[in-house]
Amino acid sequence: MSVILEVRNLIKEYPGVRAVADVSFSVASGTCFGLLGPNGAGKTTTVEIMEGICRPTAGQVLYRGEVLGKQFRAEAGIQFQSTALQDFLTVRETLELFHRLYPRRADLETLIDLCQLRDLLERDNRKLSGGQRQRLLLAIALVNDPDIVFLDEPTTGLDPQARRSFWSLVQDIKARGKTVLLTTHYMEEAYVLCDEIAIMDRGQIIAQGSPGALLAAHFEDVILTLPKADFEPTTQFDAALLDAGELWEVSTRDIPAALRSLAGSGARLDRLRIRERTLEDLFLELTGRELRA
Repeated sequence: MSVILEVRNLIKEYPGVRAVADVSFSVASGTCFGLLGPNGAGKTTTVEIMEGICRPTAGQVLYRGEVLGKQFRAEAGIQFQSTALQDFLTVRETLELFHRLYPRRADLETLIDLCQLRDLLERDNRKLSGGQRQRLLLAIALVNDPDIVFLDEPTTGLDPQARRSFWSLVQDIKARGKTVLLTTHYMEEAYVLCDEIAIMDRGQIIAQGSPGALLAAHFEDVILTLPKADFEPTTQFDAALLDAGELWEVSTRDIPAALRSLAGSGARLDRLRIRERTLEDLFLELTGRELRA
């Protein structure tokens, strides 16, 4: 695949803080690339530089091999994490307003159907639910028929049904040949949508690759979970045990041996569950479990 966006040795410094520390990566055309990281990791600053919103201290971002310029602005769409919509306008009026701002335009009727807005066209912006508002903001990001779309925490605050509906929209966009750059705190979202992810921490990329490849590279075990009420650890239990709130988590490469050890230590196994490793496990292993401001 050809590279549509390339980040080269990106550095961003503020007084006393290096928010982005020599970051480099590339985004392949027609893929969904996820940028993940805890609060304060530098991902928002990195994305804002990629979007052309702020300037780097050093390094550069290339779009189709050229520095960000007129072509990038014409061919990029952005859905910000927080966007104010004009009060007293309907969904239809809002779309028509933004549609007229660009010389290159998507077909508005197609866009309305793609983002599932047909039944909302005469509704005032103030009367939209969270999921409906996000679909409208996505449509606004697509009004110029962009080749690359930036989605910054697009499903924050949405209920599970609205979130999965939004995932379907993103997959439809990618199926149309668009490139998507996604930032999210939802690891399941990244796993479902992204062809490749980069995990940032303290201003640097600490892991990059496809979700499946990263999990295979970092883990060879599975996790057994059971309620704390069903198991009181003893000195005879010799498997790796993690306190996970109301649950115990047991890491093991040998499920039968772990089950024998649990049973031999008096654990009740009727509520035991077995799961594969997830991106959340990887995220916590690489960035730590302490709360970030």
